[in-house]
Amino acid sequence: MPDYIVEMKHITKRFPGIVANDDVTLQIKKGEIFAILGENGAGKSTIMSMLFGMYEPDEGEIWVRGKKEVISSPSYATKLNIGMVHQHFKLVQNYTITENIVLGLEKTKRLFGILPYVDMKKANQAIKDLSEKYELEVNPLKKIEEVPVSIQQRVEILKMLYREAEILIFDEPTAVLTPQEIDSLLKIIEGLRDAGKTIILITHKLDEIKRVADRCAILNKGKLIEVLDVATTSTKEMANLMVGREVTFRLEKIEPKFKEAVLEVKNITVKNEDNFEVVKDVSFTIHGGEVFAIAGVAGNGQVEIADSIAGLMKTTSGSIWLNEKDITKASIRRRTEEGISYIPEDRQSYGVVMNFTLQDNIALKKYYKEPFCHKGILKEATFSNYSSSLIEKYDIRSGQGNETIVRSMSGGNQQKAIIAREIEMESPLLIFVQPTRGLDIGAIENIHKQIISERDKGKAILLISLELDEIMNCADTIGVIYNGSLQKIAPADTLTTKEVGEFMMGVKGHNNEK
Repeated sequence: MPDYIVEMKHITKRFPGIVANDDVTLQIKKGEIFAILGENGAGKSTIMSMLFGMYEPDEGEIWVRGKKEVISSPSYATKLNIGMVHQHFKLVQNYTITENIVLGLEKTKRLFGILPYVDMKKANQAIKDLSEKYELEVNPLKKIEEVPVSIQQRVEILKMLYREAEILIFDEPTAVLTPQEIDSLLKIIEGLRDAGKTIILITHKLDEIKRVADRCAILNKGKLIEVLDVATTSTKEMANLMVGREVTFRLEKIEPKFKEAVLEVKNITVKNEDNFEVVKDVSFTIHGGEVFAIAGVAGNGQVEIADSIAGLMKTTSGSIWLNEKDITKASIRRRTEEGISYIPEDRQSYGVVMNFTLQDNIALKKYYKEPFCHKGILKEATFSNYSSSLIEKYDIRSGQGNETIVRSMSGGNQQKAIIAREIEMESPLLIFVQPTRGLDIGAIENIHKQIISERDKGKAILLISLELDEIMNCADTIGVIYNGSLQKIAPADTLTTKEVGEFMMGVKGHNNEK
């Protein structure tokens, strides 16, 4: 047996305007968890996409089990027992779990020797057995659209295992999971390694690497910086190598100076499409110069609060006031023009138009006004100049500058584009929902600084995050939500992480102090 199950030697990959991978060599041992760490746009996903046959390298060689291979397609990678779970899942929403797993693979039988059919009963049982073997329990009969994102991820893993993958690539696997789901997934990954699988983990989350990885390769702007033994390397060392500078984990900020109330939410109740109350009689006020953060476990109504303020969901009762104006029944555009900037949780569905250029996405909320438009005619030069200035100011990395199609950008750089657009609107109220989801440590540090900078300019900030560290780091005031109700509102410096966690779990009772 060769020493390495995978060797990628001197790999270079270019796209228009960018070198994604620059002479990168990786050697991965059988049965290890090998992490690939880097900033958004560092080339992590690109190099693994070549191992999975989605791209071919411009230069270099790929060796699998000691044999040189030309991996020309994902189907050929599958024959080499290589599987990949992509950051954005490749599932058919109205198909069942079993149908998604066997799609394109299951051999058909012939009814009466003529009519082709798939033995779904047998396939369902096979999926059930496989899911139990690897502690990835799913209901094979459920449709993808009926199950949460954590179960969809299990389906993607089962797809690999059903195809007998021995080399499993995970691309940013925890980007859309709650802390509890992350714990579960990391245990699953360790279990797969213990079962003899080789795991390649693409991530920028240092704590996850420390928990499960054996070795770690660090990429920066397409170049391999170092391959490290995780056990003997601190997260601070990893962060500094990844970003290329000293990273501070603690946010420096001055005492807040609260101004007049900007947002007043008065006794709002919100029902979902099933007519179920997801927000129950919630009230709070955010002043200029204040970061008001809502902490809670996913699914407790915090996103619906943000959506109702932004106009994406209707309030069943109660009222919403912005700068002393009642906007409860206002259209989304009117709310925007009255002064709301909104960074949504789901960047690809609500934050950008994936098939538009970066330039057009950055101007989405200004295109119909002067100086972008004059008497109904769009000013191309204005679009271009404005977009170029924001790309530079916010370090948005894109292969073709203004003309880059947003779909081709990394998730982190899509997020930077949304944040740039929303901050530059100079709105009195900025709503950030999961603003650092899927971002690397350097980008997280910058966004936290931007949030505090906007606060210091006198803006009102509503921050909704599942990351308790982010809440404790950025907030001036914390509201803790449980089962649709705010359990506690208090100054951030009067609460400990443990207390916030107890309110999040509903352990402590209702007690508002603001």
